[in-house]
Amino acid sequence: MYVGIDVGTSVVKAAAFDPGGRQLAVESRPVGLELRDGVVEQDMEEVYGAVVAVLRALTSAVAEPVELTGLTGQGDGVWLVDAEGRPVRAAASWMDGRAHELVDRWLADGTFETVFRRTGSAMFPGCPGPLLAWLDSHEPKALDAARAALYCKDVVFQRLTGAGPTTDVSDASMPFLDPRTRTYDNRVVELLGLTHRRGLLAPVSDPVATAPARGEGLPSGTRIANGPYDLPACALGAGVTSPGDGLLIVGTCLASLVATTELDLTGEPAGLYISTDRPGHWLRAMPAMVGTAALDWVLSTTGVRHEEVDGLLERTPPGAHGVRVLPYFAPSGERAPFVEPRLRAELTGVSLESTRGDLVRATCEGIGYAARHCLEAAGLTGSLAVCGGGTRSPAWMRLLADVLGRPLRVVEGEVGARGAVLAAAERYGVPLDAAGWTRPTDVVEPDAGRAAFYAEGYEEHLDRLTRARARAARSRT
Repeated sequence: MYVGIDVGTSVVKAAAFDPGGRQLAVESRPVGLELRDGVVEQDMEEVYGAVVAVLRALTSAVAEPVELTGLTGQGDGVWLVDAEGRPVRAAASWMDGRAHELVDRWLADGTFETVFRRTGSAMFPGCPGPLLAWLDSHEPKALDAARAALYCKDVVFQRLTGAGPTTDVSDASMPFLDPRTRTYDNRVVELLGLTHRRGLLAPVSDPVATAPARGEGLPSGTRIANGPYDLPACALGAGVTSPGDGLLIVGTCLASLVATTELDLTGEPAGLYISTDRPGHWLRAMPAMVGTAALDWVLSTTGVRHEEVDGLLERTPPGAHGVRVLPYFAPSGERAPFVEPRLRAELTGVSLESTRGDLVRATCEGIGYAARHCLEAAGLTGSLAVCGGGTRSPAWMRLLADVLGRPLRVVEGEVGARGAVLAAAERYGVPLDAAGWTRPTDVVEPDAGRAAFYAEGYEEHLDRLTRARARAARSRT
């Protein structure tokens, strides 16, 4: 069997596949997030313990030898480790907002734009540049004690294999990697005031690093490949590799990716170009902070259970009786297709007659409008695949197809883990039928009438967003 590990933000999963790509079994474990006053951190030992636990459970449940293992996981954040790969402090998550004042300053003085023009990466508070600069000012002893500032999957790879610290071109894309040379841009390091911390940046393995397992969770000697991280891994797992084709990941964060062979560093600085395992091929990524976390907050606040969502969406008409939601709930604001650390969610059109269904549908519609904004900015021209937890709701998928005005190739199952296996197979020279592994489970067509209604609603959404961004920008001055 082939095993894919996906170390998510709130759930760690391991999936087993047969040689044809059929998913045999999945094991998962939740992991915690500590949130306080804009700080979002994770316990690295808890995360690694969950990885070992799901691997042990999976290999016990499927009594077949492990041919190879692919590893992926959440991107961004800062995971500081010592020479043995042990944590120096808690991991700062990609959701962390403590460095927002640094991003505000760099937005004002031009550093933000300069970095984007050099690397194609639009910084946000939870990416490594701002977080490392914040730690350098507020917790320098933690950086002094660290051997490397890694990403989530890199920590897991080091612990599973005993290999030295390393990362790959996909994770290194934010914000230090020059996408043309596929090496670190030392001028960017200097602009962020981190030249004296340059040694913390892990060597970039291009292609991804490989090593045998040491025996924790996997049989000793099992072949493992480290990467790419979850966004490009999902693109591989959904079969999004041809220029113009796109992927929408409806998860904790709403990630829009479009495959491209064109590197355009003009226009509004936002999102990033993710380097792939093929030089000259990138993913234009707009990983928004908005996503299922916004809907989860609304469900929790209104007392609606997840299993009630489909029924509420079916019973509530398009437009949600005038209720509108700008779904920017993240404490660190928004990062794509624009960067505004101080943007917050807005609910309008609510009255005593508004129902729970109105609030739920308006939130789903708002997330759909945000997705359309991201996909347009990323340059979508071809087919669109969709994956993530949101695909479990057929009503939401129909709503999304209508809001986006295009068919959705729904790819279910553990898409990130599937992509990690395909990447590992490529690295090890194991022939797998990628088309068979990435075949969609369904295609959802939009309704022409509802799509026309939502085309008008999208323009109204952009108008409301423009005003909200102006208010957020004023609050920074």
